[in-house]
This record gives sequence, structure tokens and C-alpha cells, in this order.
Amino acid sequence: MTAPFGTRLRQAMDTRGPLCVGIDPHAALLAAWGLGDDVAGLERFARTVVEALAGEVAVLKPQSAFFERFGSRGIAVLEQAVAEARSAGALVLMDAKRGDIGSTMAAYADAFLAPTSPLFSDAVTVSPYLGFGSLRPAFDAARASGAGVFALALTSNPEGHEVQHARGADGLTVAQSVLRHLAAENADADPLGSFGAVVGATLGSIDADLDINGPLLAPGIGAQGATPADIPKLFGPAADNVLPSVSRDILKLGPSVGALREGAARFVDETRTAIG
Repeated sequence: MTAPFGTRLRQAMDTRGPLCVGIDPHAALLAAWGLGDDVAGLERFARTVVEALAGEVAVLKPQSAFFERFGSRGIAVLEQAVAEARSAGALVLMDAKRGDIGSTMAAYADAFLAPTSPLFSDAVTVSPYLGFGSLRPAFDAARASGAGVFALALTSNPEGHEVQHARGADGLTVAQSVLRHLAAENADADPLGSFGAVVGATLGSIDADLDINGPLLAPGIGAQGATPADIPKLFGPAADNVLPSVSRDILKLGPSVGALREGAARFVDETRTAIG
């Protein structure tokens, strides 16, 4: 039985540094690398990122949509990238943001969290906006396989405010309700729970209790405007559990393997200095 995701993530962050790098092969980035917007370009991009970073950083986060747009051949590239990244020692967080009910949610859980699946990942992102309870198949599958789940809580896109800051009959915001559910899922976990929240690093301020005993995935570092220095100010006592997510500011340094590694190392150093 593999160690729980939270245990493995804590070890990876402590040894390799607190950094998650996205694998986001959108068309403009493929062009910037001198690659075609086709399956061959997709494969070259993904394999280069994995070669450069899977042995260096704690977490790689492929964005499923950028592979899905090429159909079955794109999914085949994604399967290959996941397997090679995990084999090289990186934890793989599948950025799929799935959310549904009943047997459909169970099928998504099978796709990303069942060890027999070719897309099996160390963790997956999910959307809780059909009700947190609708995600139960994902949590159950993750517990069974030693994987993790990251639920959207406080995203930095302006459209998210109308849902995430709405208040229920108990007076809690939707985001705070999600965070409380995650804290319950992580109860008694040590050294870190396996069930995390996605909390944007560009929010400026957070009026919520982030003490969930689990990881906080923080997108928005780099090109979107946030810096490692913002982490302790924004996340406060929870800063040690923050996993900064950087994509464009590192990926733009490719296709040079050396430049990608140097960029990742710089972000790790800056984050460690900021958090202390």
C-alpha cells in the first residue's frame, strides 16, 4: 500500500522544494518553442518538460484540456507524460477540474485515481459546485489508492466571486464551506492531509480559514502577477502548506532543458526564502 498523497507531497516539498510546474501546451507556447500546433509538437513539448523537470521539482501538473483538444492521439501523449513523469520521481497532479454526480463522477474517479488506469495520477483537481458531497467517489477512490484531491475553493478569476462568495443559510460563504469539508476529510492526518484546496495567489486578501491540515495549491505565481513574496502575506500561518503553481514564467524558457531547470530552481529558492 503506497503512502498517502499528503505524506508523499510533504516529503517532496521538503526535499525538492515547494513548486508545482504546469504542463500547459497551448498554441501560443508551442509556437514560441518553434513547434507546430499538432500532435508532434504536443509530444515534443510534453517530453521536453518532463525530461527537464520530472527529476527536479516536487509536482508536475498537466492541464488535461490542452491534450484533449487533439483527441485520442493527444490523450495518448498525456498518458505517456504522466507515466514518464511519475517514473522520474515527480508527483503528477492532473488538472482536470472534473465535477459531476453519481456514476459519472465515479467514472471520472476511475479515469484519474484508479491504479489500473493509464491516466492514473498522484492527485486530481475537481470542482465542488454540484455540491461537495457529489465528489465522494473521488475522495473514496483517492483514499483507496493513496492519491489526493484538490477542490476549487477561492479562485482568482473574477467570475468565481459570484459563486464562491455567496452565503448559505448558515452564513458561511461557499468557499468557506468547501474549506471546512476539506478540513474534515483531513482530520487526524499527519504530517499533511491528502485533500487540498485551490486558492489563487492573486486574490490580494483572503477572508477565510485556510487551516485545513492539507495542501493549498496556489496558481497565479509569475505571469499572472503574484510573486513568492506574496505567499506569507496572503496565506499567513498556512504558508508552509502552500504549493505554488507556476506555468508560463517557467515554460517560456523552453525548449532549453537547462533554462527550464534554472527557472524552476529560481522559483524554489525565492519561495523558500519568502516562507522561511
